[in-house]
Amino acid sequence: MLTDEPRYDVWEQIRQQDLKAFARLLPESLVVQAAERADVRIVRSALAIPNLVWLGVLSALHSTKSFARILTLTAQMLDLSANGLPEAVARSRRNAARRKPKASKHSPRGKDPATVTEEAFTQARRRMPVAVWFVLIELLTARFEEQHQDLIRWKRFRLLALDGTTIRLPQHNRLAEHFGTSSNGRYRVAQARMVMLQLPLVRLPWRYELGPVDEGERTVAARLLKQVRRNDLVLMDQGFWSYGLFHQIHAARGYFAIRQYPGVRMKTLRRLGPRDRIVRWKTPSGPRWRNANLPESITLRVINYQIKGFPPSAVVTNVLGPKRISREDWIRMATEAEPGHPLDPAVRKGIGLYHRRWEIETTFQELKVYQGLERTLRSHSPESVQYEVAGHVVLYLLVRWLMVEAAQRSTGDGDPLGVSFKHALEELVTAWPLLLTSTSTEVNRRVLPKLLAAIASHEVQWRPGRTFARKTSSASKKRRRKKSARQQT
Repeated sequence: MLTDEPRYDVWEQIRQQDLKAFARLLPESLVVQAAERADVRIVRSALAIPNLVWLGVLSALHSTKSFARILTLTAQMLDLSANGLPEAVARSRRNAARRKPKASKHSPRGKDPATVTEEAFTQARRRMPVAVWFVLIELLTARFEEQHQDLIRWKRFRLLALDGTTIRLPQHNRLAEHFGTSSNGRYRVAQARMVMLQLPLVRLPWRYELGPVDEGERTVAARLLKQVRRNDLVLMDQGFWSYGLFHQIHAARGYFAIRQYPGVRMKTLRRLGPRDRIVRWKTPSGPRWRNANLPESITLRVINYQIKGFPPSAVVTNVLGPKRISREDWIRMATEAEPGHPLDPAVRKGIGLYHRRWEIETTFQELKVYQGLERTLRSHSPESVQYEVAGHVVLYLLVRWLMVEAAQRSTGDGDPLGVSFKHALEELVTAWPLLLTSTSTEVNRRVLPKLLAAIASHEVQWRPGRTFARKTSSASKKRRRKKSARQQT
């Protein structure tokens, strides 16, 4: 990428105008630090790394607009506003208009400095390593943890949730070859697999990976779990049951909790109380474990319970002491909260530790449905898809951060999970033009406080165990009626 100082200065001005809502959370210095840690040099051009991060977040926010529209949107809105374009941008435009006609159509001189072509943007984002995004998320979550330690911890543990999902991609040969395909019953569709570690008490993404759909979730999880620290407590779905993952977390002096996998034989060592026991699980006999160099057994705690109307279940964990986490702390949400009914805000923060794992399921729904991650991807290359998805994850992280600030400023209990993400995103989209065209002083004194108050006003009832009727097409309903009629005759 060529150095272009005048255009770099213009786009720096435009980016600073556009990111006022997140200026405190995502300063340029943080992006520069992420690039340096990822060993990427920042070139002073319009599509430098800080601007590519901004455009990735902007593409996720305006997911229904084309990339070409996004590249001109901010400058056009500023030009139409009462204050007009920043003076540095307007002056650069006037100077460009006075230049002599360019000698070649390929010459960059004489073009409007406040615009850039979609082709140049496409090439630049392909060259941006996804490692920059991963380091940026790492830096953002570290800053969040410094400011909100009390919100992410349950007693002495930092709570994490682990789960995976698939993301439907545009039907393009390059994406199908790189990420793979899966059948939806009629034909094969291109899909990618996302595995995420989340801070469930605030629903904030902590780490994630996007890769081929045929790569197992446990394989990806093993890479993500390398970053687990001492006294982390990872809540996992039953699909992550793995002798190797258990030892990996245990070796890092962390902890985990998971639903018991059916058919696993474990020897009871002693009983801690009714339906609460310490067990030993020996190394599985399969060929994959013979040369794994893992201890021959692991000591676990099994807590059995049953929800009325459901089969028996059990939570398995390596937190062995009942004084550290009691049986009631693990399962109260399942045994005391009536499924589908609102839970009192005064008790929802401390009830049912294991079933906080479901918060990551809500995050996937908010990312894929409300924010439009799955249905609005526009890229046709693997690198560009990684770029788009990373922009969505960073936008979701920043909106969740705003929700935390909004909840803590409100007069309620300060729980960010009591605020609607859907409405928070809508409030941000509505306020974006005003944030863009107001001065920094106006944003900090008037616009941003009102935005946070509007976000906090959309409270939601927390209803664990709520279910929804599955939507069926008219054709499906017609087939069911025909089948029922045949059975009756």
